[in-house]
Amino acid sequence: MARTADRQRVTKEAPKNKVWLTAFYIRLSREDKRGKDESESIANQRLILADFLEQQDDGDEYIFAGEYVDDGVSGTTDEERENFQRLLSDIRKGKVNCVIVKNLARSFRNSGDQNYYLGDWFPRNNVRFISLYQQPVDTYKDPLNAQNIAVPVQGVLNEEHARGTSESVRRTFDKKREKGLHIGSFAVYGYMKDPDNKNALIIDEEAAENVKSIFTWFLDGMSKNAIVRRLNDSGILCPVAYKKNKGLKYKNPNAQGGNSLWCAMSVGNILKNRVYTGDMVQGRYRIKSYKIHVQETVPEEEWFIVENTHEPIIDREDFNKVQEFLKKDTRTSPNQKSPHLFSGFLRCADCGKAMTRSQSGGRVYYYCRTYKDQSKTACTKHSIRHSQLEQSVLWAIRQQIYIATDFSEMIARINDAPMQKGRSVRINELIIEKERERTKITRYKQSLYQDWKDGAISYEDYCNMKEDYERQMESISQVICTLTEEKKVFEKGIDKENPLLESFRKYENIDILTRGILIELVDKITVYENGNISIKFKFANEYRQIAEHVGDCKTAL
Repeated sequence: MARTADRQRVTKEAPKNKVWLTAFYIRLSREDKRGKDESESIANQRLILADFLEQQDDGDEYIFAGEYVDDGVSGTTDEERENFQRLLSDIRKGKVNCVIVKNLARSFRNSGDQNYYLGDWFPRNNVRFISLYQQPVDTYKDPLNAQNIAVPVQGVLNEEHARGTSESVRRTFDKKREKGLHIGSFAVYGYMKDPDNKNALIIDEEAAENVKSIFTWFLDGMSKNAIVRRLNDSGILCPVAYKKNKGLKYKNPNAQGGNSLWCAMSVGNILKNRVYTGDMVQGRYRIKSYKIHVQETVPEEEWFIVENTHEPIIDREDFNKVQEFLKKDTRTSPNQKSPHLFSGFLRCADCGKAMTRSQSGGRVYYYCRTYKDQSKTACTKHSIRHSQLEQSVLWAIRQQIYIATDFSEMIARINDAPMQKGRSVRINELIIEKERERTKITRYKQSLYQDWKDGAISYEDYCNMKEDYERQMESISQVICTLTEEKKVFEKGIDKENPLLESFRKYENIDILTRGILIELVDKITVYENGNISIKFKFANEYRQIAEHVGDCKTAL
């Protein structure tokens, strides 16, 4: 018979009875939620377990100790199930000695965990475990059945179901990623999920303004730490706090408690996120396996990137500039807002190490870091004064600008030359003529075999004529190849607005050297012991190709 007081009890008159401190364990996985399976719902599991408890009339006393619910949590691991862990803790404290579940899959989707708890942990802690369906188990009333081969087999089947479901979900998500559909639970800071389409992003105007400011400040030369101080001093909430303030149940494992302050990592992540250019970038992280819920970083070549899927906040040119800035960005002192002019650019010509900056008597010098910080016998000073270095680099950049301007003018003259267009037409005619000639010789060669078989020519004549035709075909093919390459030169021409040339020409009136100019045009600066320097400009290979192309056009004309 059953009666209810402050705690639920089911008792039967008996001189001595076993007291069971009974707990319900209920779990609903994310997959169950997606499928909206009513049979596995929290309410349904609770009803089944309560009904079972009410029907107990075996002479033992059952005291309801509470229910432990993990909602939307996978059963393939026990560590991530908060209330499962709370159940284990209460068992250790003696608050629970009987656990009831609807079926084994509610407790375990990992056969290894099932074997461990049923065969080891529960028995050692004197816990009675009851599973009602699929493979019924009662470790107290029927311990032999709990050791039946069908129990571990059911565990394997449950795990296989979890594996299959996980793989199916992963494939579905990957298909959506390939199409540029947003599948995250939350949008990146600066965007929000479209209310009319959960797989699309729209701009969150308030947060987007902060994103624009971060990019603008960084392009203006502010360091990440200086940007952090400015954001915090302005009272702007960090992304985690902002989302929570919007009522979103957002969790970030790297966030520190309820801290609403920005940090350099948050600013850096925003500056590196290509999503702000309008491209959907997904799949940067993944879970190791359906059983090991540990997140790992995915190599960039395996990311899912689909261009132009949503409205951009930052234009591509500014974003690309920022990426170049980040490659050269260096640490700054606490009171310094931006890196020094040559930070990250200078290298010793002999040891290859970075140069270090030093100030003495109001003048700034650069020295080899190996010589200054490690050993004066390992390398030499390679010293150079800042003012001398700045003047030399500025002069070299001006020379490159002059060359780029000269190239542009020369290209314009070549592209507009009447002879170029006429020459291109004539080359086309020659190629057609040579192709006809090659086709004719091919037919002659094909007829030779039949002439020999018919006895019209001897085998010796057949071999000699075949070899002669092959030589002619090879010669004609080489001519056609040469004419085709020449045709490409004339048809391609050269764009006088070439981005490479434009990147130099836009600084045509440069009179002050800035860090932005260095980052856009210079790869590195090598300093020699005698104070000489060599500058490796960016786009060196492209520059060489343009020069060769101009030479080819001039020669052909």
